[in-house]
Amino acid sequence: MAGNTSIRGSAPPDGRALAPDLARGFMLLFIALANTVWYLWAVPDSGVTVHPAPEGVLDTATQFFTVLAVDMRSYPMFAFLFGYGMVQLARRQQATGASVEETKALLRRRNLWLIVFGFFHALLLWMGDILAAYGLAGLFLGWLFLWRRDLTSLVWGLVLTGLIGLLAVFGLLALPFLAGVSVDDGGFGTGELAANLEETSVVAAALGRISTWPLIVIGQGLFGLAVPAAILFGFWAAHRRFLEEPGRRLKALGWIAAVGVTVGWLGGLPLALQQVGVLGLDPMQAQMLTMPHMLTGLFCGLGYIALISLIAHRIQERGRASMVVSALSATGKRSLSAYLAQSVLCAPILAAWGLGLGAHLTSWSMFLFAIGVWLTTVLASYALERAGRRGPAEVLLRKCAYRRTDRPAVVSPREGAEPGSPREDH
Repeated sequence: MAGNTSIRGSAPPDGRALAPDLARGFMLLFIALANTVWYLWAVPDSGVTVHPAPEGVLDTATQFFTVLAVDMRSYPMFAFLFGYGMVQLARRQQATGASVEETKALLRRRNLWLIVFGFFHALLLWMGDILAAYGLAGLFLGWLFLWRRDLTSLVWGLVLTGLIGLLAVFGLLALPFLAGVSVDDGGFGTGELAANLEETSVVAAALGRISTWPLIVIGQGLFGLAVPAAILFGFWAAHRRFLEEPGRRLKALGWIAAVGVTVGWLGGLPLALQQVGVLGLDPMQAQMLTMPHMLTGLFCGLGYIALISLIAHRIQERGRASMVVSALSATGKRSLSAYLAQSVLCAPILAAWGLGLGAHLTSWSMFLFAIGVWLTTVLASYALERAGRRGPAEVLLRKCAYRRTDRPAVVSPREGAEPGSPREDH
């Protein structure tokens, strides 16, 4: 770490590429849909997914869509954008004269503070925190790959994807041999993870959340494979400015969107059908579907981002954005605040230690509740945008991570990489 870290400020609100912010704003809807399912604590889950057994047509339709298009599809989006943002931040810092060591120090501090934010998020509200997991992954992957050739990130991302693929194939090949095999309930599963939600004691619930937090951080941040792979793909794509300059990558983005979403939805179909009772596999057989679901979820998350990038390019070509686009973009700029706000709006209302409303909802009504929560954060973000104010969590993270703030960096979104920035191999 350099002795004089006169780190420059972050980029100003103007001059930002639309695609990353639009993708983050949309992604937060899927995060809300995926997370709020856990608050159905009064009914047991199905044993394979966290969703309970459907109680009617509306529940069946809701669960089918969520498993097919949302579950294990939103976090790869988040991870990709996280990795993409790390490269953007490094590029902005060096464009304003920061040295490589200063930039590395800033990224380390930022990721360490994300772990701290994640700790308090888990302690106070939500056991499924992802901030600490991505902070840990950012520390590890940033150290190993951020300053290497971008081809290295791509290759290792493909290697991790291949490992998930091998595990998926082994699981599918094992299906015929697992009929009638009982599931061992002695391990750590979704029931143990969600037990804090049905705790009526605030203290006991907090202790339950924080006791499982290290396992989630390490498991999701490093050993989950899909998250590290998506971050590495984000490194590679950011070097090549896929989201800042979608007009130069229209053909590639089109293929990624078409293949990614198609593979993601087809790959999500078996688990979705099992969830709604169509396949009727034994519990152990059904568990073998989770790895293919994770693999195709990685494809789907990347496909969603590519699709949103194409939409952003079309909007920018028109030269004006609707209020809806502006609000989604404003939410994406404040994605950290919006993500934490979801927990503030959900946990005290839905958990048993709060008002306990989760006991009175089913899948379809929780789905609507999640949309309402997301819309609330969108409206709040738009109001902050109109007022010219950053998100409160972004402001706090910036104060913690930046040692000294100079004038905000003004960098053209089409400006090339600066000397000494993370290496590119075009």
